[in-house]
Amino acid sequence: MTTPFPRYHIGHFLNQPDQPTDFAITRFGEMAEPDVADLHQHTFYEIIWIDAGTCRQWIDYRQYTVAPGSLFFISPGQLHQFEEWQQVAGGSILFTEAFFLLHQQNQNALFELSFLDNFYANPLVQPDPTSLAGTQQLIGLLLTEYARPDASTRVAQALLHALLGLIQRSVDVAEGRGAAPPPPDASTPALAYPASHLVLYKRFKLLLDQHYAAALTPGAYADQLAVTAHHLNEVVKRITGQTAGAVVQARTMLEAKRLLTFTDLPVAEIAARLGLFDASYFARRFRTETGLTPLAFRQASAEISRKGSVLS
Repeated sequence: MTTPFPRYHIGHFLNQPDQPTDFAITRFGEMAEPDVADLHQHTFYEIIWIDAGTCRQWIDYRQYTVAPGSLFFISPGQLHQFEEWQQVAGGSILFTEAFFLLHQQNQNALFELSFLDNFYANPLVQPDPTSLAGTQQLIGLLLTEYARPDASTRVAQALLHALLGLIQRSVDVAEGRGAAPPPPDASTPALAYPASHLVLYKRFKLLLDQHYAAALTPGAYADQLAVTAHHLNEVVKRITGQTAGAVVQARTMLEAKRLLTFTDLPVAEIAARLGLFDASYFARRFRTETGLTPLAFRQASAEISRKGSVLS
């Protein structure tokens, strides 16, 4: 299904839309304001770091206030808006999947990063002081390498891998993974899960992003992933706390919210675009999910938009 939102590659954010590139890093004070729509989707990954000031980011009906010492992650396909900022110092790192995987033997390495490509993960991370010092050092090295006239793709990629690995370790410790294991008689189980489970979940989500309009069942996705429906459901529940069916429905309802807020399409047409050709059934599902009818949600979204905010 075509999207009503503009999709930009890295060149658009450098005001070079005809110059495709796989990697860039820039400080906010040194970059021209990009000629892009307020609401948009990326074809690449972006890491925003904040050294001073605050900014407010918006991704798919969720607002985040990014404060000094924070990192914010945007993945391809997410509906994003850089909403407001106040005397912000920091910058952003932009890279494609191809750049990250260049020369990589492990083609699942990107999927093994839990904080990317995961709409159940928190895209806002505030590393502990030790990790923050390390991320700042690596960002400085990336800036220096990128500015060199003889900049090396291999060096920049190695530094990016090190940065993302350090962030993942910080996230693992904060979420109870990677810390000291609990004693054998601990009543609370460890939160760790195998990397293979995270890879399976990410592949499931990638398929879901591609086929949400086909109204496929979790079993159909499991068949495409060459696993049983039971195994897929157990893995998804372990990572997200939701069943595979709930994740499928959440993705459908997310797209419905997008279309209700940012297009004038009739409710019946939105339902049909999402593979739900019974508009009444769609309206019931939507109300169960949001507490509002589709038309009431559209009206509330319009009212909040007029006030300069977004619907959460």
